[in-house]
Amino acid sequence: MNISRKIAASLEGASFIRKMFEEGERLRAIFGADRVYDFSLGNPSEEPPAAIHAELQKLALSPIPGMHRYMPNAGYQETRAAVARVLAREASLPVEADHVVMTCGAGGALNVALKAILDPGDEVIVITPYFMEYRFYVDNHGGVIREVPAGDNFLPDLDALAEAVNQRTRALILNSPNNPTGVVYPAAVFDGLQELLADREKKFDRMIYVIADEPYAKLVYDGVTVPPVMRHIKNALVATSHSKDLGLPGERIGYLAASPRIDSVDLLMQALIFTNRTLGFVNAPALMQRLVAPLEGLPIDVAPYREKRDILYNHLIALGYRMVKPQGAFYLFPRSPIPDDLAFVDLARKHNILVVPGRGFGRPGYFRLSYSVPLPTVQGSLPAFDALAEDLAEHPQRRVW
Repeated sequence: MNISRKIAASLEGASFIRKMFEEGERLRAIFGADRVYDFSLGNPSEEPPAAIHAELQKLALSPIPGMHRYMPNAGYQETRAAVARVLAREASLPVEADHVVMTCGAGGALNVALKAILDPGDEVIVITPYFMEYRFYVDNHGGVIREVPAGDNFLPDLDALAEAVNQRTRALILNSPNNPTGVVYPAAVFDGLQELLADREKKFDRMIYVIADEPYAKLVYDGVTVPPVMRHIKNALVATSHSKDLGLPGERIGYLAASPRIDSVDLLMQALIFTNRTLGFVNAPALMQRLVAPLEGLPIDVAPYREKRDILYNHLIALGYRMVKPQGAFYLFPRSPIPDDLAFVDLARKHNILVVPGRGFGRPGYFRLSYSVPLPTVQGSLPAFDALAEDLAEHPQRRVW
């Protein structure tokens, strides 16, 4: 074999999301793009805000001398300071530029954090359902994933977490607003988690981090707000990107920030900057750092996503699907009408509807669809969902709710 056995095994269980996206490419070539309803990938269809284009044009027409040269490994000081000002205002904490590392997206930020804090065999808790790339990120750095099922309405189950935290626990990854459910964790959950972790840290004489993966933090609806994790949890790290809020997924620009309340935070920041360099990310893209610096905290128009959420949610509920109404992000996570989510995905594909099975997020029996697609795709899919419902009505394994 010309690749490692470990990677070969990983490829066998590779992302359902990418597999469905590739299936979409195949179907579009056969039926045409307007007759394929691809809800598989969280790839924003909305264009970046006008301020992005204006700032990009400004940089192109009036370039800053030396703007394409090497920079400090943590990123440009002015960009880090802009991030810190927003975090400090939201969390009411003295977050400074020195608490921020600019990274190649949220994925880069998570890998930088895990490399800096994990020893071989350390455990990282994730709450199912979860973004399955976390499993590979933790494994990259010698850690072990420990899955804990979410509780009612997909909120963290503090009792289950209390059972899971042990002497090998080094971190929990929290994703709110959540992919794939769209659930936003309330402040009370963070407060309860802080109380739990403080007790376990004392019991095991071991620091335990909460890594908040927050690329959807600005995409929330109906007056819901995302509690600033640094305000509620002492040992908090925030990993995020501008892939979703500013519509820049291809630019891979994000950051990792550490709470100033973390003991020996200066040493932690040295480790994060070191791992940012030695993992090969080295720096977040220079042009993107210049671009986003004056736009941190820019208000985001969520109305297009809310409209698509409401169309799909209301239509599927009327057809008998059961799900939690998303408070943020751009995903629905309904229960599969038949117990086998893979069989349901195959049945949906016969109607050119592409969704991702729940087992791709560690939660069989559900499926995820992303409404980050153009509005005509959402509207055009409704008759296909109706036809799918007719097929399901005759299915021998159809759930009786």
